[in-house]
Amino acid sequence: MGPLAGFTILDLTSVLMGPYGTQVLADMGADVIKVESPEGDIVRQIGPGRTPGMGGMFLNANRGKRSIVLDLKKPEGREALLRLAKRANALVYNVRPQAMARLGLDYETLAAINPALVYVGAFGYGQSGPYAAKPAYDDLIQGASTIPTLLAAAGDGTPRYVPVTIADRIVGLMMVNAIMGGLMHQQRTGIGQRIDVPMFESMAEFVLVDHLGGLTYDPPLDHGGYARLLSRYRRPYKTSDGYLCVLIYNDKHWRSFFEAIGRPEFLEQSRFANHAARTRHIDEIYEEIGHIFATRTTGEWRELLERADIPVMPMHTLETIIEDPHLKAIDFFRTVEHPVEGRVRQMRVPSTWSVTQPEPAGPAPTLGQHGRDILREAGFSTEEIEQLAEQKAVHLAAPS
Repeated sequence: MGPLAGFTILDLTSVLMGPYGTQVLADMGADVIKVESPEGDIVRQIGPGRTPGMGGMFLNANRGKRSIVLDLKKPEGREALLRLAKRANALVYNVRPQAMARLGLDYETLAAINPALVYVGAFGYGQSGPYAAKPAYDDLIQGASTIPTLLAAAGDGTPRYVPVTIADRIVGLMMVNAIMGGLMHQQRTGIGQRIDVPMFESMAEFVLVDHLGGLTYDPPLDHGGYARLLSRYRRPYKTSDGYLCVLIYNDKHWRSFFEAIGRPEFLEQSRFANHAARTRHIDEIYEEIGHIFATRTTGEWRELLERADIPVMPMHTLETIIEDPHLKAIDFFRTVEHPVEGRVRQMRVPSTWSVTQPEPAGPAPTLGQHGRDILREAGFSTEEIEQLAEQKAVHLAAPS
């Protein structure tokens, strides 16, 4: 039984930021009720997949949840949601607060029917600034938080986005932190609250911990940026037959490295004296080390570096990571039976707990799969459920 067993999370999120976070809560044992529109979460459409609405990305961000389809634009659908909210510990959404207000689902309305509710919104921008009503997506937030600028400085000068929805994932985890804190306060006091988790501010803080640098001071000491991370030579090293990821970082690493390759005289150079000196000369150091790595094979380097206790890892592809010996040994990728999709690969919860180990409660749901059960648990009679279906306020999956 996970540490959040007994908590009910009403999940109005879609796409990736919110669903990734609420999946973490589901893995921890919370009953996460995914409220979807009649069209379903748009990520259901992102392929590949075996059947419509069950793409791989959806499967990997929505496991362990229960799905109900409510048309919140219909008064009956909204009223059904309010009845669900009466028994929920938290409600989570990731549209703009203005959209929630238009639906009549603002915090004041929800708090009036459930004063203990933790009402959490993860959206673009804090509501006290001029960007409050602007839409936000991962690409926009990456750009606004300086990531493409940093990638341009570290590369060929061309701004790029990280090829991962990194803002969505990071802010999704910050949202989890906020929900957990809100639930702890709720359990101590019986009082709920509204919590806003803005993407822009969250990512600005996340990125600038590394890169604010001299701009931390007033007046500034430099133009910001962490030189080691911005070095154009900070990349996997090309060997004579492939690539390898290596980090020679502290004094011990550098001493061990030069001794292992039979070049201890490098340690006498002032640029290798300490971390500060290496940082000042990081471009030339990384470039020179790159030439050294080109002289041996990947296998030879791995054996040498591991023997010298220098941090090294393979540079995986999306296919080779599935065969990684460590991940195989810990059973990271598990094959499970999905009721619709058949055999699918599922990733295990990365953390390990001595008592309340989180585990996926089940695979990602089909659209509206649990609607009847969720409504019955909220006190709806069979007649009321059928009436909601006739009014198209709820869309019910065929009984299994």
